[in-house]
Amino acid sequence: MPRDHLQSAERSASAAAADRSRPDAGRPAADGAEAPFLELLARGAAAEAYEQPVLLARAEGRPAERVAALERAKLLALRVRSEIEGRRRREAELSALFETAHDLAGLRDLDAVLRAIVQRARSLLGTDVAYLSLNDPERGDTYMRVTEGSVAARFQQLRLGMGEGLGGLVAQTARPYVTDDYFRDDRFQHTHSIDSGVRDEGLVAILGVPLTLGDHVIGVLFAADRRSRVFEREQIALLGSFAALAAAAIDTANLLAETREALSGLERANEIIQDRSAVIERASDVHDRLAELVLRGGGVHDVAAAVSQVLDGTVEFTEAPAAPARALESSRAEGHAVRHGDDWIAAVAAVAAGDELLGALVLRGHPGLDPVDQRTLERAAMVTSLLLLARRSAAEAEQRVRGELLDDLLDARDRDPRLLRDRATRLRADLDATHAVLAARLEGGAAADQEADARRRLWAAASHLAATRHGLAAARDGGTVLLLPLTPGDTATGLARRTARELGTAVHEPVTVGASAPVGRLLARPDTVASAYAEARRCLDTLRLLGRAGDGSAAEDFGFLGLLLAGERDIAGFVDRTIGGVVAYDERRGTELLRTLDAYFACGMSPARTKDELHVHVNTVAQRLDRVGRLLGDDWQSPERALEIQLALRLHRLSGVTQPPPGQH
Repeated sequence: MPRDHLQSAERSASAAAADRSRPDAGRPAADGAEAPFLELLARGAAAEAYEQPVLLARAEGRPAERVAALERAKLLALRVRSEIEGRRRREAELSALFETAHDLAGLRDLDAVLRAIVQRARSLLGTDVAYLSLNDPERGDTYMRVTEGSVAARFQQLRLGMGEGLGGLVAQTARPYVTDDYFRDDRFQHTHSIDSGVRDEGLVAILGVPLTLGDHVIGVLFAADRRSRVFEREQIALLGSFAALAAAAIDTANLLAETREALSGLERANEIIQDRSAVIERASDVHDRLAELVLRGGGVHDVAAAVSQVLDGTVEFTEAPAAPARALESSRAEGHAVRHGDDWIAAVAAVAAGDELLGALVLRGHPGLDPVDQRTLERAAMVTSLLLLARRSAAEAEQRVRGELLDDLLDARDRDPRLLRDRATRLRADLDATHAVLAARLEGGAAADQEADARRRLWAAASHLAATRHGLAAARDGGTVLLLPLTPGDTATGLARRTARELGTAVHEPVTVGASAPVGRLLARPDTVASAYAEARRCLDTLRLLGRAGDGSAAEDFGFLGLLLAGERDIAGFVDRTIGGVVAYDERRGTELLRTLDAYFACGMSPARTKDELHVHVNTVAQRLDRVGRLLGDDWQSPERALEIQLALRLHRLSGVTQPPPGQH
């Protein structure tokens, strides 16, 4: 067992034993009963081994109390072991999904990616066999593409008609199906060839999930055992996640194939028009450049720059709303670059993936575009769509991982801090830095059917912001929660206002953001992030109650009301912000401005009664109050400021200051 898992197990077992030994647990623990089970946990023993200490105690004739204590400790240790195994399994699942998404982002060999998916699915679900089949549109059936753990040749060469066998039913209905006993299940059509293959392989329990692209099923991913087994809901969901990645790999491979075919088409065109050597040279150049860009993982703007040099014009990638609408729609419908206006002053090539429009490549300054140049622009658009899809796949995987880490910081308070820090490091997030937790919510008042889409857009914008700021973001409570680091000199208030402005600009709707006070060492206490989030939520609710929707703020902005909002009740901070200048002046000069303020408010803000209370001349009182005004601002006697100053004076006295209140000098 790795050292971090071992230490986590020891801490969990110790904490659990301590919980059971408290009076409110209902029964005290016997001394030493936990020791043998902690040793079993430490070395990662099998579940059966936990019976041995109890059996040994009974065999040795130990007292009933000792045996009962060992029984309780055994049950507790088994629960701790189960929890450790569950967390390790979940970590392995997330790691496998992340690694698979990483493989997909750098896709080179489709077969290698599909084999990795099937191998990881089999390993994580702990099944005897895992396999993947793909639909054959020409023959109207589905065939085996990849198998792992299979030993029967006939099984590896099976072809299933639509609706035949469990796999054919999944391919036909586009829904997951599971059976704990294949030959006793009559929900699907049994055929001799399929049953013979399954019998040769010795399979009993089978789970199948569909591989879908849009509304179309392209294949099925299976996990199967040679014994009766009930697949849990989490296992079905995990296999579905692998199926989604497999479908994305196949789709990406198809796009790569289209790109290669397009580049091959350019080569054939060059051979046909050999008399135009300059054109051939340009086409060859763009072919080499685009191929190199694809292989080294270049970006969209690299493609545009490369094509600009080849076509002797200016090529730019634009979002769909910024491109000429009519030309863009025509290019999308025809699948070719089209003219914009009366000449090739601007040519437009739609960048699309299936039915989704991703943007456009716009060529300017090249009125004499010939067919080869036109084809070059079209192929560049295809390469651009491929790069955009690959980047989106990697970004979505990273967003999910960032959201899951923040969810664990908020909810899973018994997580191992070392594992959390390692996960954060992989995302370039520093959990030891000072952060602020922000709660964000849309204020656009979207219709019910548009609200879910608006929330998704907010989460996407927040995830992008978190990624660029080395923070974390997750969807929660109908809005979004962000964990962002504070730069030197920055404040929680400034961060909240910038975040509200940036998110509002991104989603084109007002976004209200409440921020917690700055928090450091996020892993020092299990509830640090959760408490800060609760404070941010209170600030968010206060902003909305005060009619400041679409703004951003922190508890420090609300004066003494901020004391009620702050989770840690930052009394010292409130006193310092309110009368800190006066306190510092008295300490430096040895003056009595604080005492004068106390007396002034105690005497109903009357200078005449104040001078009697302090036994000084009224001019002395006026001079002191004038100095207070210069330190606190001209509005210090306004009702709102006066209330805050009086509260700060009282809190300052209660915090341990020895200065006597008015009337006791």
